[in-house]
Amino acid sequence: MNPTLSSAQIEAAMGPLRESNARFARTYPGDTWERQPVQTVYGGAQLFQADTTVKLGQLALKALETYAPHFGILARAVGLTGAETLPESWQELEQLRQQLEADPQGTKRIMPHAWRAWTVYNRVVEKLQREPVEDFRIDFEDGYGNRPDAEEDKDAVRTAQEVAKGAKAGTLPPFIGIRVKPLTDQLFARSVRTLDLFLSTLVAETGGQLPSQFIVTLPKVTAPEQVTAFVQLIAALEEKLGLPAGAVPIELMVETTQSIMDSDGLLMLPLLVKASAGRCRGAHFGTYDYTASCNIIARYQSMVHPACDYARSAMQVALASTGIMLSDGATNIMPVPVHRGEGLNLIQQQENLKAVHAAWHLHFEHIQHSLSHALYQGWDLHPAQLITRYAAVFDFFLRDLDAATVRLNNFVAKAAQATLSGDVFDDAATGRGLLNYFRLAYNCNAVTEAEIEAAGVSRSDLRGEGSGTSPWLDVLNR
Repeated sequence: MNPTLSSAQIEAAMGPLRESNARFARTYPGDTWERQPVQTVYGGAQLFQADTTVKLGQLALKALETYAPHFGILARAVGLTGAETLPESWQELEQLRQQLEADPQGTKRIMPHAWRAWTVYNRVVEKLQREPVEDFRIDFEDGYGNRPDAEEDKDAVRTAQEVAKGAKAGTLPPFIGIRVKPLTDQLFARSVRTLDLFLSTLVAETGGQLPSQFIVTLPKVTAPEQVTAFVQLIAALEEKLGLPAGAVPIELMVETTQSIMDSDGLLMLPLLVKASAGRCRGAHFGTYDYTASCNIIARYQSMVHPACDYARSAMQVALASTGIMLSDGATNIMPVPVHRGEGLNLIQQQENLKAVHAAWHLHFEHIQHSLSHALYQGWDLHPAQLITRYAAVFDFFLRDLDAATVRLNNFVAKAAQATLSGDVFDDAATGRGLLNYFRLAYNCNAVTEAEIEAAGVSRSDLRGEGSGTSPWLDVLNR
């Protein structure tokens, strides 16, 4: 039997859709294959030096040695999955550590929670030694405050010189940038002057080269016009300094209710992104400014407040498939001892341990909350928070490693057809989710190259560069 509709009828219906489909593809190109950092450390500009992130790693390792010198201690302190199954006595924990070191895979089969806690700990130590900070923001806003113009001018020049020095010495993190002041009537001139001084000095010091993955963060955005003005000034600076057009990307901060919804009840974020003229690379949530803008009193301002969940969900809905990276905010309870100095008595030492462990546990829970809601990046404010950042991220990914490996191998074996692994039905959409799991886990060092290869994928697959025979090229482009 022949089709009833003619080619002319089909073309007449399809014609008007072509532009709509093309516009959709331009607006929603899909998730980026670029690496996304799992955390951003915000540090006051007055303190920044070329080796700041190296020192943060050293301080984090010292905190780990002081407050959790054994994998079992850290597991119980933060609440790693299955930590309650670990032995309580030091002697038994040490015997377990030796057993894991002698036969990790054999021990894993009979004590999977112990293996994961031990693996998380070791990978946290390795990460802190090699790459303690993934992203750093030199802060001229809340972490810096309002200072005399001469002082901020001096710090804008000095920090740019330090960035150039760090780039030459290889001490910068993979991602780095600055946060300027908001573009209010009162702070506009100061914000622009800092940006001008910093970029002009940096370009002069490096001979026209910006660090890889450099970005400028604009806080407390409330209107598209602020973004438009910011982009215009950055474009003018690029031309003045001989930088390629678009060399300086921006990051928008969602810190007020007006960043979520405009006065007409429309989602604001698409308007802000459109105003960025293609420069927007990320949107970061500011927990405490946002909850304050909701009139929530200090006692209830928290990363897990329902108002924050709503805002983050709105961010995801507005920016899904645009390639713009989302980041959650920070936990403001710092893992610091309550007693300082030498010669502390046993009670004071125990109180210090309790305070640090409590702050770690809270930070860990907040990160797990973010991760479970697909917010894979967040802020850190203290070197000891790097410990729980990586512990939470590694635990989050490692606890699903075995199941994801089986499902992905099964999926690939079926050549991207719908499959059933146990009682889980996998189609192309969940196949993309599984591959995204391995991409995120590998990029942050939660899993090793051997572990992703065991799942049937390669590093090139995780970069969207699969070979012509890779099933993922077809699956991910559906």
